[in-house]
Amino acid sequence: MIIVKLAGGLGNQLFQYALGRVLSIKNNTSLKMDTSAFDHIAKGDTKRSYELNVFNIKASIATKDEINDLNRIVKVRYLLQRYLGINLNPFHSLHVLEKSYNFQKEILNLGDSVYLDGYWQSEKYFKGISNVIRKDFTFIEVPNNKNARLLKQISGTNSVSIHVRRGDYVSSTVTIKFHGITAVEFYQKAAKIIRKQINKPSYFIFSDDIVWCQENFTFLPNVTFINHNHGDKSYEDLRLMSNCRHNIISNSSFSWWGAWLNDNPGKIVIAPKKWFNDPAFDIRDIIPKCWIKI
Repeated sequence: MIIVKLAGGLGNQLFQYALGRVLSIKNNTSLKMDTSAFDHIAKGDTKRSYELNVFNIKASIATKDEINDLNRIVKVRYLLQRYLGINLNPFHSLHVLEKSYNFQKEILNLGDSVYLDGYWQSEKYFKGISNVIRKDFTFIEVPNNKNARLLKQISGTNSVSIHVRRGDYVSSTVTIKFHGITAVEFYQKAAKIIRKQINKPSYFIFSDDIVWCQENFTFLPNVTFINHNHGDKSYEDLRLMSNCRHNIISNSSFSWWGAWLNDNPGKIVIAPKKWFNDPAFDIRDIIPKCWIKI
């Protein structure tokens, strides 16, 4: 059994599931998701909830007994190694805590009794089964009438999604210190690149602060502001973004997935080089090589 700890918003949960899915397929075992982190919130953090139920995923929620049983296996294994010197397979029965944001190739060698605790934000973990992941991340329900009309509009133009993440990036001192905010200048440079390569682009702007966007994106023509998919319907923005032909993303795992799930073979994806506020973080494995970083 593979158990993956879910934490953060929808984008983070997609990354966490994707690695768990890779290991469950490799080891021909079941995949379970530990959602207990959503029952607690640290001071300054944003309240989150389980959001993968809208997709055709191949996993179920882990029970407390299943989590405890796996932890007991991990503990017994540790005791056998430390006190009896029994050399067990180093890739089996582990509680694996992510050490950095870099791709850790050895993670893919893990066995069939593993608890994964981290964010795992790299396509390199699941690139080998990208078709499976895309199928798992198809939506169970069809879009409502308003989103269906937008999908038709998106498919009929040289559509470019722009995602602007503000929300807790602005309101939470903890979050803004860690992530920072993607400046308007980034979007201006990205739009300039798009204009040089795309004939008559139509921009679709997605944000948790659409009023701010309306005030600050006056430099763009042919703009549609999306401001109706709130709360437990926010995944609809992901569907819309992934159906645009091209994507300009913010330093957000949510818009990262909007771009990655876009299956246009000729897509242009533009991402900010500054993904975290702290320049010490190495992000070379977060942004796929074929995407443009500015």
